[in-house]
Order: sequence, then C-alpha cells, then structure tokens
Amino acid sequence: MIRIENLSKNYGHIQAVKSISFSLSDKEIVGFLGANGAGKSTTLKMMTGYLSPTAGNVFVDGKNIIEHSLEIQKQIGYLPELNPLYAEMKVYEYLKFHAEIRGIIDHDYKKALERVVVECALQGVVHRTIGNCSKGYKQRIGLAAAMIHDPKILILDEPVSGLDPNQIVDIRQLIKKLGKEKLVLMSSHILQEIQATVDRIIIINNGEIVADGTSDDLISGSKGMTQIHLEIQNADENSIQDMKAVIPSISIESIHKMSNSIQVTLEHTSTSDPRKDVFDYAVNHEWTLVEMSTSKRNLEDIFRHLTQDGGSADA
Repeated sequence: MIRIENLSKNYGHIQAVKSISFSLSDKEIVGFLGANGAGKSTTLKMMTGYLSPTAGNVFVDGKNIIEHSLEIQKQIGYLPELNPLYAEMKVYEYLKFHAEIRGIIDHDYKKALERVVVECALQGVVHRTIGNCSKGYKQRIGLAAAMIHDPKILILDEPVSGLDPNQIVDIRQLIKKLGKEKLVLMSSHILQEIQATVDRIIIINNGEIVADGTSDDLISGSKGMTQIHLEIQNADENSIQDMKAVIPSISIESIHKMSNSIQVTLEHTSTSDPRKDVFDYAVNHEWTLVEMSTSKRNLEDIFRHLTQDGGSADA
C-alpha cells in the first residue's frame, strides 16, 4: 500500500533523512526504530504530508504525496509524538472537532464517535474534560482522533511514551487489534514493546535504513553471535586482552572493572564453542573464575550495535 522511494530531507546543510526506500503492506504492523535524531519523526512527517521531502517521494496506492497530498491524507490517521490535545475541551467535543475537520457531521459523526469510543475504550471518559484524564486515556483520545475518519493507514509516533506498564499493555492490545484491519506503522524507544507488538521492524540510523525484517530475522542475521559472560578475580586487563591471540574464535566486547572482580563479555559464532579454551586460559593464568554463562544476542544488542556503529543487519 505504501512505497517509499529515495526519500530525503535536508535542514540546511544537515541531512536528516538520506535517500531511504522501503515498502509497507496492508494489515501489517511495522515498528520504526532509531535513536534520538536518527530521522524517525522526520520520515513519518513526510509520509503524512506534514513535511515536504527534499528529494524522493511517498506513494500510497500508486499516488504520490507531492501531487495528491489531500487525497492521501484522507487515508491516513496520524498520532504525533507530542499529542496535540486541547485540555479545556471535553473528550466528545475534541473528537467532534476532528470529525468536522474531516467533513464528518450529524449521523455520520455519531456513528464515528460510537466506533472510536468502543475501539479505544473511552466509554468512561467521553464526557470528561481532557485535562482531567490520565496520560493513558490522553493517548487513547489522541488515537481516537487519528481514527475518527476510519483511515486505512495509522502512523503512530511514540504511542506508548510515558505510559505505565498497565497502560502500555492496553495500548499494545489495541494496536494489535487495529493491525488486523489496517496498516499500522509505529515508532517507539521501548524495544520490548516493539518486539511484542509488531510483525516487522525497520531500523533507521543517521538518516539511513540499516535493518529491515522480523525480530527473529534480525537476530539470526547478526551472524548468529553468542555471548559468554565472565566474572573473574585475580586478573588484569592486559592478560584478558591477550586472550584473543590464544583463542582466535572470540572477540572481546566489553571489560568492566568491579570492586573485587572484572566482568568480561566475549562473543563467538554459533559454529564454535570456545568455553573449554576460555576455562583452560583462566586456569593457566591463575584466575578465579567466579561465573561463566552464555546468551544469544537479543533485539536490544542488535539495536545498540546498529545504531552505535552504523552497521548493517548482517554486521
């Protein structure tokens, strides 16, 4: 339904988004991840027609956002990161305001109001002043406003930001329900929430797409790296670094000095198992090995690797 082609945005000499391309399909929930300043919000704003691209285009059902912006915006519901609510209005007044902007009035408005109140579980606050609603309900109100015209596409910028765990679960369940009928693109800093909610993840870093796939795809595509976590006593940093020359199948990812020990994280491919070699090295150097445990790379590891180093999904 949506095709992004060579999309770029410059702010003066700063390239916020650098010729990115990807496609999104109907009834797909996609997570859009990136560190602060990576280009997430700028990309979403260009996709909604709020910002004009410096180069490239956004196509929705074959029509481009530059020549057909109003027609495309009728198909999109957008919840920006800063939820634009009017605190002095009652919930139903605010939703009516949004409906009238969309040309939805009278009987059509009543039907639309009933639909979004049920879908967003606003029955208990529909006559309440927005300023007196909780953060969780305010997010639901913003989402209801984005949905009042029953769009085919929902673009949500940080929809669970600032919510408590119970509120996050509620919004997650709502998004998953909506994804059965609509295309949903959401950004978030909460990696566990993205992993629990979306079908696919796109990661942007420094304005460029650095990964695109399911969470399982991204993890398995990271060369299948396994981590070994060590806690060592009676060791020094030089002898730890020298371990690479003796055991070439490992890389040393981190060394942290504690009050009475050193914590070390090693990495190796899934095709090797250097644990015996690591143990023998520790014995030969008269280390006290307090702990040795292993773990697979998770989504947080992949995200940190891609956004810190600017690597690619198979890095």
